Amino acid sequence: MKVGLLFNGQGSQQAGMGADLYENLPGYKAYIDKASAILGYDLNELDQDEEKIRQTQYAQPAIVAMDAALAASLKDAGLTDVVAGLGLSLGEYPALVANGILTFEQAIALVKDRGQYMQEVGDKNPGKMVAVLDDNQDMIVEVVEGLQKKGLQVYPANFNTFSQLVIGGVKADVDQAVEALTEAGVKKQVELPVVGAFHTPLLNEASEKMATRLAGEEFGAGAYPVYSNTTKQAFTAETVKDTLTKQIVSPTYFAQCLQEMVDAGVDTLVEIGPAATLVKFAKKIAPKEVTKYTVTDFASYQKVVDAINAEKG
Repeated sequence: MKVGLLFNGQGSQQAGMGADLYENLPGYKAYIDKASAILGYDLNELDQDEEKIRQTQYAQPAIVAMDAALAASLKDAGLTDVVAGLGLSLGEYPALVANGILTFEQAIALVKDRGQYMQEVGDKNPGKMVAVLDDNQDMIVEVVEGLQKKGLQVYPANFNTFSQLVIGGVKADVDQAVEALTEAGVKKQVELPVVGAFHTPLLNEASEKMATRLAGEEFGAGAYPVYSNTTKQAFTAETVKDTLTKQIVSPTYFAQCLQEMVDAGVDTLVEIGPAATLVKFAKKIAPKEVTKYTVTDFASYQKVVDAINAEKG
């Protein structure tokens, strides 16, 4: 078994997340309590707060804590055949904790600040994001770049699958892009429930602050490759600062990274986090022969642990 771990990013959060894991897994609880001490508030309590959990400054550390704590719990339960990791945007932080480049404490402290930077800049520069569902992504990029040449602030932001590309930017400019793409033959576009245009130049100020924040950090050596959404290459201790800085304003290439993992021989994918999101992408990218699991709560955790133990005999 060659396992690739997939880590949820922002947008997967929901009120009530992690509650039964906190109650049933002492190891998981210990990590969440450790995160609470770093953050200065009760994270388990916040995870149940429907209003706060939607806010970037709170959602980011909550997701990273849950993802990283779950990965550690799965490892303790016997999930040791991990050969690669991949997180969607924010999910790269817990992926880097799982492979040893970041410590848990370091990731929580970094993301506490990252979430605040992005919240502040997003409030000052509100934006819009729309998922464009069409497999002609070259055409989508061409239309968007044509609008950029006219002075519009709209950008390709997330290459989630080979038939789903999220665009983002200034609200009015994104609306014009939606019209232009409809005229170009795109049949389906879905607005995302976000207030900021993540992974676009609208977040430049947050990226600059993150560069300063990362400057004094030191990193470990990774036990296995974690692929960067930004560079499509595996993170190293030498590239992590630059990559995590650029990540905030650069497009994510999740689809291409997942394809790389599968091509490298991963035969089992385990998605970790509050929601079953990335496995839906994986079903459109990875072949049916690749086993796919999602761990979002105690029941699904137990199911995966049982499956792993059964496989090991």
